[in-house]
Amino acid sequence: MPEHTTAHHATYDHLISLLDSSHVDYRLLDHAPEGSTETVCALRGHPASEAAKCIVLRVKVDRRTTRHVLAVVPGDRRVDLDAVRTLYDARYVGFSDPETAERLAHAVPGTVLPFSFDPDLEVVADPDVVAQPALYFNAARLDRSLCISGADYERLAKPRIERVAAPAAV
Repeated sequence: MPEHTTAHHATYDHLISLLDSSHVDYRLLDHAPEGSTETVCALRGHPASEAAKCIVLRVKVDRRTTRHVLAVVPGDRRVDLDAVRTLYDARYVGFSDPETAERLAHAVPGTVLPFSFDPDLEVVADPDVVAQPALYFNAARLDRSLCISGADYERLAKPRIERVAAPAAV
């Protein structure tokens, strides 16, 4: 089994262990392998607004300081890069390269959790994410998703709550 596949199974196992040990009600949903938010929402049978879209960002605060941020926004919206730049008083904010995102999120793009199990990846969630009674996301796997309440997500993930979502591009 390739090393990255083993690591991603470990991320899934870590998530399930966290949920079980925290006595969180959750539901697992198996579906065809899919990482696109719109398509996986259709497979799971819920509106995109109930999905957690998770994007790893590179935030250059100054010449010497680069941070990585996991922005979590509703699935029917996009990350507002200007809002993130303002939030961190940064010179530049952009999408992380796939290798860095995978290393920090311990998951391949399309399966990134709204949780961080890496101290170098800070989580910022839009308030509309934690307000969801049912929040859906891929569970570090393309073929399995998870549903928990936004309140339980906030309690366990402890994200920084800030307005970082913008309307989807038309």
